[in-house]
Amino acid sequence: MKNIIKTLRNQLHGLRPLSFLLLFAAGVVNAVGVTMFLAPVHLYDSGISGTSMLLWQVTPESWTLSLFLLLLNTPLFLFGWKKQGTAFTVCSLWAVFIYSTASYVITDILPVDVSAASPFAGQDLLLCALFGGLISGIGSGMTIRFGGAIDGIEVMAVIFAKRLGLTVGSFVMAYNVLLYIAIGCIFRSWVLPLYSIVTYCAAIKAVDFIVEGLDKAKSAMIVTTKADTISNALSDAFGRGITHIGARGYYSGTDQTVIYFVVNRFQIAKMKALVSEADPDAFITISEVSDVLGRSVQK
Repeated sequence: MKNIIKTLRNQLHGLRPLSFLLLFAAGVVNAVGVTMFLAPVHLYDSGISGTSMLLWQVTPESWTLSLFLLLLNTPLFLFGWKKQGTAFTVCSLWAVFIYSTASYVITDILPVDVSAASPFAGQDLLLCALFGGLISGIGSGMTIRFGGAIDGIEVMAVIFAKRLGLTVGSFVMAYNVLLYIAIGCIFRSWVLPLYSIVTYCAAIKAVDFIVEGLDKAKSAMIVTTKADTISNALSDAFGRGITHIGARGYYSGTDQTVIYFVVNRFQIAKMKALVSEADPDAFITISEVSDVLGRSVQK
């Protein structure tokens, strides 16, 4: 028992009060997007959130959205506890709890009528789909950025996707496609499921923006025999750290150097020009970087 308690303490050591405060905000933002834009006009979020909205609409009034969010998400996060770790599970459960509580407060306590129309967009399906998706996506992205997840289907995707020969994204997409097909069949209408797909697309873009940022970094791999000349030019122009990796050409058999260099998108053109000027025969590949940790040595 002592070892278990010690292990839990070590896993929770990195969690700070600020993390829970930010996750609190994420849960509230998600609830606003779902209850004030999507639910009033019967549009659907993705994943377990969308499933909860569907069950909420086809069951008696006493079965609330908040209840389904807790009932469906909690077992999934607990099931993935060992795979995802204690800190992730605690953060996720906290975010889901806040999401569920905020949804209940908005729909059942606050003097806001969300029964038949959005307080902001009325019954305009396109506006509700776009802004509901963007706002709920911002909430989901904040949750991911601060160490958790607000939808249990993402955990299931991590656990089962590989066993099914799918990527995590494909698993989530397949689940949502089945969800929207089920909604269309149940209500015998495809208008709302199609608008819900618009919601899903808007939410994905919002999540990407929050998690990865607007100005994604780019990594450049430069294969050259004039590494020092190119590195001096890049260092003088950008003042950033540069990494050299030894390499050998397969066909030529000559020793070469791979220069690894990280820039933003506005610096790519200048970087290409400097490399081409220093070594016209240099081979350059540029890739998108999702995130950058640590600090580059500045000149």
